Amino acid sequence: MKHVDEYRDGELARGIARRITAEAQPERDYRFMEFCGGHTHAISRYGVEDLLPENIRMIHGPGCPVCVLPMGRIDDAIKLAARPEVTLCTYADLMRVPASGGTSLMKAKADGADIRMVYSTLDAIAIAEKEPDREVVFFAIGFETTTPPTALAIRLAQKKRLRNFSIFCNHVITPAAMQAILETNEGVAIEGFVGPAHVSTVIGMSPYRRFATDYHKPVVIAGFEPLDVIQAVLMLVRQINEGRSDIENQYRRAVTETGNGRAIDEMAEIFELRESFEWRGLGEIPRSALRLREKYAQFDAEQRFGVVTSPARDNPACECGAILRGAKRPQDCKLFGTACTPETPMGSCMVSSEGSCAAHWAYGRFRQLERRKAS
Repeated sequence: MKHVDEYRDGELARGIARRITAEAQPERDYRFMEFCGGHTHAISRYGVEDLLPENIRMIHGPGCPVCVLPMGRIDDAIKLAARPEVTLCTYADLMRVPASGGTSLMKAKADGADIRMVYSTLDAIAIAEKEPDREVVFFAIGFETTTPPTALAIRLAQKKRLRNFSIFCNHVITPAAMQAILETNEGVAIEGFVGPAHVSTVIGMSPYRRFATDYHKPVVIAGFEPLDVIQAVLMLVRQINEGRSDIENQYRRAVTETGNGRAIDEMAEIFELRESFEWRGLGEIPRSALRLREKYAQFDAEQRFGVVTSPARDNPACECGAILRGAKRPQDCKLFGTACTPETPMGSCMVSSEGSCAAHWAYGRFRQLERRKAS
């Protein structure tokens, strides 16, 4: 398939891996965090780590939007859906994320709540148009990649004068989380980042500059194919060896320095930064999430329905929070593969296909078993 197979060429990947092995200094360790869940999935699916020398470790980051949403916000969505006048629209991944008391959106739907899975914000708009007697709430989540479509939905709802459409906004900001990891993540030594791909097509390269200048950490923005990821690792190794901390763009076919100006302007017009927002595993992070500006308050479900988030505690046996911080790996959790599987997820990392636990369950655990047999 054109423009896909070229980036999955096994011989090319092995060639880059040989260069990494040749250039990696054997007396030192390299620790790189791939922030994005799409990278985690690609690394597990294509066995990228198996091609790397033992002194290069990839650390899974919090770049899965479903995974980082705190349990309290899932509880809020379930309470919204329980209102008799509300139709809650959401993406499929969110349906099975565990909430308080062992419930979930899926279970709430089974109990009678009007919760509908949609593929886009425009699907939610269409429902609001078709059913004017229902209060249609779109459960908006994601990083800068999915924020512009939410902005588009608000623009469209305003144009169509929809009075029964609102947004439960949970959009979060990537650079703020990267900064929090560097400043508060005790015990996790990170020497560089594989920067997120799709996020960077929107925000560009500029927001990462401070990680090079202020924190002296290199960032290589990479695509999601295996050759993209392994080339990014080579670029990071070279920066570390040369004592550089630069922002480099491996994903040049899609990412520019300034990003998508129109999308950035639309987000700035409709959203503003929250003072603080809770991330699963990272806690409260200042100025790390978005809310609707006051002039769009008519579309803000939090204001319309008086949503007040209550603290909620994750299952204490689940290591999802530590995994999202990079402090632990999926196989370090005692629930992994026993009580916690894709059929019976105990934490959000096992639900989404971009979650570290789901990726390791689908691909990594088999290679780990083979390595044990070989040894």
